[in-house]
Parts: sequence; C-alpha cells; structure tokens
Amino acid sequence: MDSKKISGGGTQSAHERPTLKTIAFMTGLGITTVSRALKDAPDIGAETKERVRMVARQLGYQPNRAGVRLRTGKTNVIALVLSIDEEIMGFTSQMVFGISEVLAGTQYHLVITPHSHSKDPLVPVRYILDTGSADGVIISRTEPDDPRVELMHERGMPFATHGRTNMGISHPFHDFDNEAFAREAVRALVAKGRRRIALLQPPGKLTYYLHTQIGFQTGLRECNAQEVPLRASTDTTLSEIKDTVEELMRSPHAPDGFVCSSSAGAIAVNAGLEAAGFRLGHDIDMVAKQSTDVLSWIRPEIISILEDFRQAGRELGKAVIARIDGVEPELLQSISPPVWPKS
Repeated sequence: MDSKKISGGGTQSAHERPTLKTIAFMTGLGITTVSRALKDAPDIGAETKERVRMVARQLGYQPNRAGVRLRTGKTNVIALVLSIDEEIMGFTSQMVFGISEVLAGTQYHLVITPHSHSKDPLVPVRYILDTGSADGVIISRTEPDDPRVELMHERGMPFATHGRTNMGISHPFHDFDNEAFAREAVRALVAKGRRRIALLQPPGKLTYYLHTQIGFQTGLRECNAQEVPLRASTDTTLSEIKDTVEELMRSPHAPDGFVCSSSAGAIAVNAGLEAAGFRLGHDIDMVAKQSTDVLSWIRPEIISILEDFRQAGRELGKAVIARIDGVEPELLQSISPPVWPKS
C-alpha cells in the first residue's frame, strides 16, 4: 500500500516523514495533545504519554529541526569539526563513538563538519556561526593561538576543544598529557639500553607539539640521552615517513630508539626500519601512541601507550553540553594521562 488516509481526507505516502499529525491520526488524539505528551507536559496523563510515545517510536518520528529552531531558537545539534586528513588508526571513529555515547541520552544530535587542515580552518566554523546550524561546536587540531577559539568566544558560541590553547581565553577542553608521554617514552627506551633517540613529532603549529617537545627534551636531559633529528612529522605522508626513516637508518647517525606520536606513523617508521635491514626489539626499540589494540597486534615489539580517543569524545561531549547549560568553562577542562601496558 503506497498511502494511508489521514484526518481531513488527505493521504500520506508511506515514504513521507511522520509528523505530529500522523501520530494524532494513529492515536485518535488532537495534535496539541500529542505535542504536549511528547514534551512530558504535567497536565497529560501517564497512560496517554506512553501511548503517544509508543506510536512515535513505531513510526520513527523525529522532531522537525527547522520547527524546533523556530519555536526555541535551538537546533539540538552539536557540530564536530573534524579534519578529513586525520590518521587512519582509529582517531575519527573512536572520537565520534565517544561523543555519540554522551549525546544518546540527550536531545542533541551529532553532525560532522569535515575540512582539510591544508585549507583555512576558519571556514567551517564561520559557516556554523553564520548559519546558526549548531548549538555547540567541538574542534580538534588545536593551536596555541587558535583563531577558531577567538571567533567562537567573540560570537558567544558554546564550544570545547580537543587540546589546549595559550591565548588567555578560558574555555572547555580535553587533552592528552603528551608531555608525560614523551618524557616517559624516553625513560622506557633508555631502560632498554637505547641512548640515541629520534622523535616522530606532531606538526609544529599545534599546541601538543610544544607539550611533546618539552617532555621529550626533559626525558633526554634526565637520562643523559641524545636526540637524533628526524625530518618528518605526523602530518607527513606515510610513504614519506617510511623513506625518511629508511634513509636515516642507512646513515652514520642512525638512532637506536624511536618515539612516535601516532600509531599510523609508527607503522610507517617500522616499514622504514625493516627496509633498512633493522628489526624491532633486536637492533632498535620504539615507543608509540595507539588508540586501539591494532598496533600491538601488528607489532607486539612496539611499546604501545594508549591514548583513549573514545574517552576524549565522551569528555568533550559532556563539556560542550555543560557549557550550553551555562557551566563555567574553568570547570570543564580535563587532561588524560598516558596508559602504559601492564607488565
């Protein structure tokens, strides 16, 4: 059957989106009663509310966002501005899963706004602000002096950042303790007898580059170890990382240990090591961050440190909702420690 009769003598296609009018017809109630039942109005009986909700669930009813926005000024949308160039080893999916877990118990929906980090990072944020298409925003790849943060702060948009800034603006954030990771990674390599250590570092414009460098240099000083410069970052293509590492390992200045700031980068580093005739766990050792257990499965010789992006997503989701509700930003800031493998 392609259509069904509704009140007023019209028909509704089976493929059309169900509306309050559809629920009213199916329950025999008025549209106003249905609307108030879905809003849990106190003057509507519990039995009526349950009947309306049951029909709404069966029909797959969702409130029309345009209508909600007209009535309340809200969109019930959280926008996640995410780089399409993020690493391949789980960052994107784990972050989205974490945010979605938090939003599942609320009226909010997650909308992903993709962009390329090689383009102007203000473009997607300005679009969200100018169109009023979200109630809150989550951004990643945070910079010390981030123009997106300044713009959202000026426009009064509730937001949370994956990473910290250093620009005198207090705002919600969740971050990983990259300083502790890099410092402890050097210590772990020195404990294995490694003294000449190379770092696959984050791109220099991001805040966590500074934290990683501070930790790495502190570890080198404390352990009397030496840095071997590596001309690559986690933004370098995987093939370029492999080639750069292979060339370095064939030189007279080859390191005997690596610290990798990403799991995808660690795979490329390992490929370069093997191409140059070196074996992990024998000639050389590596410490790397991972967001899932995949890296440990592929190369158990790597000392793999967990950076829990799913937890980061949960913290960011909670923070941006709380900020929408008016909680002070100073109360919505958190940092996760690195999780080392159990010995």
